Amino acid sequence: MFKNNCQGANKSVSTNGKLTQTQDHIIAERKRREKLSQRFIALSALIPGLKKMDKASVLGDAIKYLKQVQERVKTLEEQTKKRAVESVVFVKKYELYGDGENSSSDENYSSGTLPVDEPLPEIEARISERDVLIRIHCEKKKGIVDKTVAEIEKLHLSVINTCALSFGSSALDITIIAQMDEEFAMTVQDLVKNLRPSLKMFM
Repeated sequence: MFKNNCQGANKSVSTNGKLTQTQDHIIAERKRREKLSQRFIALSALIPGLKKMDKASVLGDAIKYLKQVQERVKTLEEQTKKRAVESVVFVKKYELYGDGENSSSDENYSSGTLPVDEPLPEIEARISERDVLIRIHCEKKKGIVDKTVAEIEKLHLSVINTCALSFGSSALDITIIAQMDEEFAMTVQDLVKNLRPSLKMFM
């Protein structure tokens, strides 16, 4: 009789243990599904233009969107490499006369003949993201640096630093670092083309 009671108790403990394990498993599975559902909801919120909310559609659209983002990043990286440092140098050229013959070099904007002693401003511009570096080699004149800065700022550039060094007795090298304003929308070539006529007035 005592043995029978012990066997019954063991069976009860064994059954209760199995029930507890089953309940724990059910609770753990329920939590896992809830967490998974929350992750799908969070993922669907990141996908623009999502029409269906079932898990297969969310995953499919997420894959498509990630591929589009990867392509966009690749394109932007390529553009950044190309535009990291753009530069252009413009030299005002002229015709030289000597020994009864002339040696000509075409002017970029006009083919008119200029005297040999005409001032020859050289303009170099470099752009890196929102920063702009401008170098000007010109004839030394009074007040030319201030006038040059004023003309540059008219092109929606904020001058950060200016350096002017004499080159020989009559030439001047001006280096200007500027940053683009919000209104600035020119290529480096356009910058030089727009700057040259303004500088030509007093150089």
